[in-house]
Amino acid sequence: MEPVFNHFDARGNAVMVDVAEKASTSRTAVAQGSISVCPEVFQAITEGTAAKGDVLGVARVAGIMAAKNTAGLIPLCHPLALSHLAVDFTCKAETHTIQARCTARTTGQTGVEMEALTGVSAALLTIYDMCKAMDRGMVLSEIRLVYKDGGKSGVFSQEETP
Repeated sequence: MEPVFNHFDARGNAVMVDVAEKASTSRTAVAQGSISVCPEVFQAITEGTAAKGDVLGVARVAGIMAAKNTAGLIPLCHPLALSHLAVDFTCKAETHTIQARCTARTTGQTGVEMEALTGVSAALLTIYDMCKAMDRGMVLSEIRLVYKDGGKSGVFSQEETP
């Protein structure tokens, strides 16, 4: 079976998908990604001594703000009334890696995957921006959807097992 791309009409023009006839359901999406930094940057972030201030605090707010504005960034995304957004971080000292995780929720006719992915991406980009004077070799990686539920496609999960 060939995949169907529903953001195009019969003539190949880009269109916003019509969700008017879809039922409103509770929807959740979780995305995560990582940034690898040098040991000095990792220490500055985790000890709160970075020159630009509270890196993770600012990155959290940036991720939330970006997720709220996804429809303005991704051309064919629907604007959504989000009921919950959270950005959390896990600092992994052994690899000098910071994992960002964004959770988005709504009750509506379309999912919140793009909001979660946008939130985690903006959070990681903010870490890079705030620390680039110390390390321009930081690497953003593994940005992906790890969980979603709601809608007719049901549950998708590729959560890591501890």
